[in-house]
Amino acid sequence: MNIDLTDRVVMVTGGSEGIGAAIAKCCAQCGAQVAILSRDEQEMQAVVDEIQADGGKALWVKADVTDDRQVQQAVSEVNERCGQLDALVANAGVNGTWTPIDELTPEEWRQTIDVNLTGTYLAIHHCVPLMKQRGGGSIVVMSSINGTRTFSNSGASAYAASKAGQFALTKMLALELAPAKIRVNVICPGAIESAIHDKTEREDLESIRTPVEFPEGQIPLTDGAMGDPQQVAHVAAFLLSDLASHVTGTPVWIDGGQSLLR
Repeated sequence: MNIDLTDRVVMVTGGSEGIGAAIAKCCAQCGAQVAILSRDEQEMQAVVDEIQADGGKALWVKADVTDDRQVQQAVSEVNERCGQLDALVANAGVNGTWTPIDELTPEEWRQTIDVNLTGTYLAIHHCVPLMKQRGGGSIVVMSSINGTRTFSNSGASAYAASKAGQFALTKMLALELAPAKIRVNVICPGAIESAIHDKTEREDLESIRTPVEFPEGQIPLTDGAMGDPQQVAHVAAFLLSDLASHVTGTPVWIDGGQSLLR
């Protein structure tokens, strides 16, 4: 049984790299027309080129997910160019600054919340009316084990709060949008190979670090090795497809058992 997204238009925020790019490619391989929303034109074009070289359909739209007008215009452009919008993967996110709460500045707090939580809200806010016009749709929100199962990453208070917010938002919207036949689910990845780790700002964490004991290897299933973005992409594609037609409000942790140790 194959995942079939033929004749679907899927928008992926933050689809220019990492997990988002893997999801965009996977959805295209499953037959969807993919619209990538991000800020980096060069990276988006590279993903689109790869999808098209593989025989898939893809386009990109530049937008900052924290800007209401830009997101509204991007969603409208996708609808105009593709003629419809069936699914959304709200993936855009940052790790932000990890530091003690008394050293975390309001600006650093807002930056993380704005991208991760407000960006998710804005994408959903503007996509839902188009899905209602289509008679239904599917939304996948990219949260994390942080803030949902794991709370031992010292200094990640803003990040964990944003991810907990995404988790709760998914539950609320799954119930609210069920009568409109719009399914909303949330993926909570653990450690996945991605450039986001290199972009994390860590400041003075030793002063607040709490030792955590666990068996040898942080990820039991892989003896400590990180997961691959493609493993997340496969689950996202499934949740977007009709194979998951009775699945909504459901969290899926993709972490090789990592969060069970903490």
